[in-house]
Amino acid sequence: MTTISTAVRRALAVTACALPIAAFATDGYFSHGYGIKAKGMAGVSTAMASDAFGGANNPASMAFVGNRLDVGVDLFSPRRQVKREGSGGGMLDFSVDSDSTLFAIPEFGYNTMLSSDMSLGVSVYGNGGMNTDFEGGQLNCAAFGGPPSANGLCGMGRLGVDLMQLIVAPTLAYKLAPDHSIGVAPLFAYQRFRMQGAHLFTMLSQDPGSVTNNDYDSGTGWGVRVGYMGRFGPMAVGATYTSKMDMDKFDKYKGLFAEDGGFDMPEHYTVGVSFKPAQGWVVGMDYKRINYSEIASIGNPSTNQAPLGSAGGPGFGWQDVDVWKVGAEFQASPALTLRAGYGKTDNPILARDVTFNILAPGVVEDHYTLGFTYALDKTSEISGSYMHAKRNSVTGASFFNAFAPGMGGNETIEMYQNALGIAWAKRW
Repeated sequence: MTTISTAVRRALAVTACALPIAAFATDGYFSHGYGIKAKGMAGVSTAMASDAFGGANNPASMAFVGNRLDVGVDLFSPRRQVKREGSGGGMLDFSVDSDSTLFAIPEFGYNTMLSSDMSLGVSVYGNGGMNTDFEGGQLNCAAFGGPPSANGLCGMGRLGVDLMQLIVAPTLAYKLAPDHSIGVAPLFAYQRFRMQGAHLFTMLSQDPGSVTNNDYDSGTGWGVRVGYMGRFGPMAVGATYTSKMDMDKFDKYKGLFAEDGGFDMPEHYTVGVSFKPAQGWVVGMDYKRINYSEIASIGNPSTNQAPLGSAGGPGFGWQDVDVWKVGAEFQASPALTLRAGYGKTDNPILARDVTFNILAPGVVEDHYTLGFTYALDKTSEISGSYMHAKRNSVTGASFFNAFAPGMGGNETIEMYQNALGIAWAKRW
């Protein structure tokens, strides 16, 4: 019981440290990978047993991991730009970059073998990515009932959102046979959100006082992840299912998000395969489906003709996405392992929803990664990863065209990303 209580204390300590830190992501607002090793292979992990992040990846993998502790941090740098062109007389044209460009994202994993067939562990990880921080003062919106010195959406002051989601996943895994395991991870989540500078949207809301500039609101919720992993000689297969996570509503923003402030986390599932084509090599591939459209506040089209905050109110219009990842690992020497990967994610944002997604321009699709692990001694190692998400953009007609044809012209949201991670692990 000592090891179990130690794992819980460590998880709580890391959780307390992580709460003030927003996590950012690339598969919509999910991370391209969980754990520095997986991040070095573009997130390939469903049929891999490399570290103690099975609670975030595949709970069944923890039965093959053994006793270990993983602690790391990822330095994430998203670069976001928005602009409006061709508005009537150029009076609403603007271009601005988000000022928030560097974030530290901690990660933690722990696993202990209760017997040769059963393991108990915990993974602590984050989601997010709907963080933007645009300077105000680009426009004069007095003609539209806004301030004479306004941000790009004719609101006051800085414009942007900040979403952070932290998940603690205790994990139990059991070997049905020497090469086949199942696992389950109850998911306990905390999320917080803040909107600023969206004063124009108050005229569209059923609760104008609960739309913007209400500081942070937070809530908790839960879900579950289940998984299977099997080894067939040089090949392994894996599959997971993660339920929708039922979250407390954001009461301070019940006039913004559909269903009176609802913001649940979407259901998703993965399948994966890995194999060893030659001595020292491992090649893996994952497929993930994320059902963003099932969450009204995320999936409702921004063109919905209903008040903001209502059940059918406008949302970000995000589509469900298919995510494909492929990665390779090579044992270059007894101490050094090298990794590389490529991930392809559908862009969830359509041109019709470009104005709402100035606040959350999660449009990147192509991810390129590198990684390594170096053994410091027989029981400890360091791992590193690098990710580049190629620049991508979406252009569409501005929401301001609803006031008068051609008034708003077209808007473009654009993003690219870089990330650099480091982790330390101990086995026993």
